Amino acid sequence: MKPDTQQNETRTGFLCGLAAYAIWGLFPLYWPLLEPAGAFEILAHRMVWSLVTVVAALALTRRWAWIPPLLRQPKRLGMIALSAATISVNWGIYIWAVNAGHVVETSLGYFINPLVVIALGVVVLRERLRPAQWAAVGVGAAAVIVLAVGYGKLPWIALGISASFGTYSLFKKQVGLGGLESMAAETAVQFLPALGFLIFLGADGKSTFASEGTGHLLLLLASGAITALPLVSFGMAAVRLPLSVLGMLQYLAPIFQFALGLAVFHESMPPERWAGFALVWLALAMLTWDAMRSARATRVELAAARERAAAEVVGSDGPGVTAGATAPAERTRPEAAVEAAAGVAGEPDGAAGGGGV
Repeated sequence: MKPDTQQNETRTGFLCGLAAYAIWGLFPLYWPLLEPAGAFEILAHRMVWSLVTVVAALALTRRWAWIPPLLRQPKRLGMIALSAATISVNWGIYIWAVNAGHVVETSLGYFINPLVVIALGVVVLRERLRPAQWAAVGVGAAAVIVLAVGYGKLPWIALGISASFGTYSLFKKQVGLGGLESMAAETAVQFLPALGFLIFLGADGKSTFASEGTGHLLLLLASGAITALPLVSFGMAAVRLPLSVLGMLQYLAPIFQFALGLAVFHESMPPERWAGFALVWLALAMLTWDAMRSARATRVELAAARERAAAEVVGSDGPGVTAGATAPAERTRPEAAVEAAAGVAGEPDGAAGGGGV
C-alpha cells in the first residue's frame, strides 16, 4: 500500500474510532430522553429495533453467507445465546443506572472493565500475568475497597457493568463473528423475548410507545440505529488501526461519561470517591505502560526473527539468490511461526470492545 493511501486509511480509522467511542460516551444524554418509559421498556425497544437496523444493514451489503454455516454449529449458537444474555444484563444495568442518576458509577464500570477481563483470563482461561499486570489488578482491588467505603456499600452498578461486559467479551471471543454479524445473531436471540415483553406492556396499558407523542415514538425507534452506528464505526476503525491505538481510544467513552456525570448531571464526588477513581486510573496507567512495553518487545522480536529467516533463506539458496527473490510461501512461513508463537495471530476480536453501552 502506498504511503499516502496508508496515511489516509489510518486517518479514516482514527476518525471512525473517535466517533464510535464518542457516541458510546455520550449515551447518558440519550437514555433520559426516552422517559417516561422505564428501563425495561427502553431495553426491550433497543433489542427489537437493533435487530431491525442490523437486518437492514445486512440486506444492503448482502452479507448473508455466514448464517447457514452458523446454524449447523450448536456450540457456537449456544455461545451466542450466552453472549446475548450477558449483554442484555449489561444494557439493562446501564440504562437503569443512567436514568436513576448514577452516570459516574457507570463510567467506573467501564474504567475497571480491563481489570475484570484480566481477572477472567486468569480464572477461566488460566492465563499467566506479568508482574505489572498483577500489580494493576491489586491496585484495582484496592480501589474497589476505597470506593466501597466512600459509597457506604459495594459499587454494585460498576461491578455489575464490568462483570457482565467482561463475561460477554469472553463469550464473544469464542463465537468469532464480525461486529455486525455478531450483533445480528445476538439481537435475533433477544428479539422474541423483547417483543413479547412489549406486547405484554401494551396489553396491560403500561406501554409508552404510542401514548407519549410522535417525538417519543421516534426516539424509541431510533434506539436501534443509535446502538448500531457506533458499532459500525468501530468495525471500520478496527481494520485500519493497530490494537494499541484502539486500546487507548477505548478510555474515551468512560471519560466522557464521567465528565457528563459531573458537569451535566451534577453528581456528587466526595474525596473518598476521588481517591478510588485515582487508584483506578493508576491501575489503568500501569496496564497501558505494560501493554506498550510488551508490544514494543514483540515488534523487536519479530523484526529479529524476520532477519534470521531471510539470512537462512539466502544461505540455503546460494549466493546468487536474495531474500527478495524467495517465493512468497517460503518467505512467510517463518514469520507466521514467530507471530503465532508471540501471540500476534491470536489477538482477541476487537469488535467485542464497544457494545457494552
